[in-house]
Amino acid sequence: MEDWSDLLPLLFALLAVIGFPLALRSRKKGGPEKVEELHRHLLIIGIRADRLEEGDGQIKAGGKRSRGRGAVGAIKLKGKNIDSINVIGVASQYGVRYFLDFLVMSFSMMGKESKKKTRMVKKKSSSVLGKTIEIDWKGNDYLARKLSLDYQIKDKLSQADAGILKGGITIFPEPKLGYTRIRTTYFLPTPDLLEAMDIIAKHIKAGQ
Repeated sequence: MEDWSDLLPLLFALLAVIGFPLALRSRKKGGPEKVEELHRHLLIIGIRADRLEEGDGQIKAGGKRSRGRGAVGAIKLKGKNIDSINVIGVASQYGVRYFLDFLVMSFSMMGKESKKKTRMVKKKSSSVLGKTIEIDWKGNDYLARKLSLDYQIKDKLSQADAGILKGGITIFPEPKLGYTRIRTTYFLPTPDLLEAMDIIAKHIKAGQ
């Protein structure tokens, strides 16, 4: 009798071969729907926003770097420190995950650590609900210090639903493209959360 455990690696490989192309097709179809959903939401909460046409340079920033990852669309914001929001789709054999890149026009950042990413660090209480009681930032010394001292950002992020920003916030400088990316998992931002992102963008611009 054949040992099924010997066939498991082959089975997983077969599922990966089948699942990845399906995920790519799903991203191609579902990605534009995510962009449209986000655009409608922004208009509803009073944000002036326009969808960018395919081929616009801002869509490429932080977009396609592998076959499984690519920008599926972008939305231009008006009157904000955030220049635009890219919707990024990452396909794998397990399906498609979506992210948001809040793009900030930033040709350089202060100090020698200009290419160092900065990320949000959440400290939680010991309660069952795990409510966030403190938010800090690690990475680029200048930017992390500015963000950690901004209590308006802390207040808005601390009050956000824990599930919305479960993937955290990571800031990626892209000096070659002239932008800095503020990355989160895909979500529909409340006015407070969008304002928090815009304040972060303001600090990024101030650090040029």
